[in-house]
Amino acid sequence: MLYHIYAFIAGFLLDLILGDPEKIPHPICGIGWLISKSEQVLYPKKRSEKQEKKAGRYLVIWVLLITGIVAAGILTLAYQVCKELGLAAETVMTWQILATKSLWVESEKVYKKLEEKNLQGARIFVSRIVGRDTDALDEIGVAKATIETIAENTSDGVIAPMLYLAIGGPVLGFIYKAVNTMDSMVGYKSDRYLYFGRTAAKLDDVVNFIPARLSAMFMIAASFLPGKDWNGKEAWRIFKRDRFKHTSPNSAQTEATCAGALGIQLAGNASYFGKPVKKPYLGDPDRQVEAKDIQKAGKLLFRTAWLGEIVCLMVMGGIYIGTRW
Repeated sequence: MLYHIYAFIAGFLLDLILGDPEKIPHPICGIGWLISKSEQVLYPKKRSEKQEKKAGRYLVIWVLLITGIVAAGILTLAYQVCKELGLAAETVMTWQILATKSLWVESEKVYKKLEEKNLQGARIFVSRIVGRDTDALDEIGVAKATIETIAENTSDGVIAPMLYLAIGGPVLGFIYKAVNTMDSMVGYKSDRYLYFGRTAAKLDDVVNFIPARLSAMFMIAASFLPGKDWNGKEAWRIFKRDRFKHTSPNSAQTEATCAGALGIQLAGNASYFGKPVKKPYLGDPDRQVEAKDIQKAGKLLFRTAWLGEIVCLMVMGGIYIGTRW
């Protein structure tokens, strides 16, 4: 337990310092490769709702099984060699599961292009971190899309994996990331994935249900900390009012909170794969969204991440002390 706590701290700090270096292969890319290859094998040639749903369930079981076995195998082997190697392996795996700095770095690329008045460049960079169509977005649309991604991934990319790491270490952490990656790859309501990706999408809703709400609570608490860029009272008010204004039961939890904290309006209609999608607004249009709001959302992300880390450590430390008595 003590080594798990050490790795939890060290991995979090490594993520804040190093992010995801481009020259180092990332395990999530490996999970993505596994999903892609598995889809090629499992996707039914004779398409029907029943066959596609069945194949989609097999995909989820297979990917989670392989991910869990590989992660557990690496960790077990490292600890069997020696505790120090095990600690190092767990630290690196924890670092790779979290995505705080990488989310900041990618959003900063969009912000800098907007500041340079390079709309096309901003569209290119935002297209790398959002699922919607970006070719027709104006400056405000690009900024809103980036802020929404920061808010949603504060849960999906930071707090949720952090919670699963705290509960079950890197094995459960990577299993969570596998679920999240499957949802991002096959969880669309498109012609190909409407039934095939349904299990992955539903499972993603389940595993993010509690983390999304805890993430919103951490974000609200972070908004109450000293700083003129965020309004804790408005974060709480908009969270209560707008957190269910989304087809997903989880996405609006942190998006609504972020909109209230910044005093802006997010969401609204968007286009996905060339098809317009009607979405309700989150927050109040007290002022126009600006490029600098991307940085404000990014700083709120870091505050939220630190609060999540501290709370998890307090719980883990309490459990460790309790088991020693």
